[in-house]
Formats: sequence, C-alpha cells, structure tokens
Amino acid sequence: MVDKKTAEADGYFKGEFNCCQAIVMTYGPQYGLPKDIGMKAGTGFAGGVARHGEVCGAVTGAIMVLGLKFGMNDESDNDAKERTYELVGDFINKFKILNGSIRCRDLLQCNLSTLEGRQIAKEKDLFNTLCPRFVSDAAQILEEMISAES
Repeated sequence: MVDKKTAEADGYFKGEFNCCQAIVMTYGPQYGLPKDIGMKAGTGFAGGVARHGEVCGAVTGAIMVLGLKFGMNDESDNDAKERTYELVGDFINKFKILNGSIRCRDLLQCNLSTLEGRQIAKEKDLFNTLCPRFVSDAAQILEEMISAES
C-alpha cells in the first residue's frame, strides 16, 4: 500500500517535475519550505546533479528534507547536526540496500552527461521505468524515518 506522501511525490514526478523536485515539493511545505521555493531549489539536481550522474536527485531531495526536519537551528546546534548526519547516513544505507547505489549513473546504467547517454535513457524509457521507483523508494524511506523520529 502506497502512503499519501509517496503517492504525492510519484504524482509530481510523473508530471513535469524532476526527481529532486518531487521529493522536496512533497515534504518541504510541512517543514516551512514553500512548494515554489522547493521547485526552484530542486531544479538543478536531476540526473545526479545537472545530468552529471552523481547522487540521485531523489536522494538529494530526501537529504534536504531530513535537514529541514532535523537540521541545525543555529551555529551552536551540534547535536542536531550530528543527528542529521546520522539520519542521512541511515537513509543512504537504506536506499543502497533497495537499489544498490545512490549514484544516478549506476542506477540508470548510462551516463546522462553525454548526448549518447541521454539518448540511451530515452530509448530505454528509463525515466518512466526506473526513476519512478527511486522517487517512491526515497519517499517511503523518508516516511518510515520521519514516523520513527516523531
């Protein structure tokens, strides 16, 4: 059964938004980040940061959400910083268990930084066949982690 937040993130991704935007726009408002700002902030993170194949945008978005929920409130809030690092590490480990990597290039098995790689992704329909799972996985892991910490 897909929870409400996962369904919302999936809906954004299936629309006109990238993987990072889908996660940040879904969760940001409940932690003080308006959807329009989340949309802007998440724009450059698709394809592993502007198609460079690095950290998956859904993972990056989830890390931003963990920071919004658990991050530092001022420069001396070291407990929150350390707790956030711990939670981000937990998130990354859970995502890797499900998908084997957090790197877009590894997840998609192609290099989006090249025209050839983008063509392969398009021909194989990876943005519709693989990426929705990564968005859903990121949202579900976030839901579990946020619920456990509340």
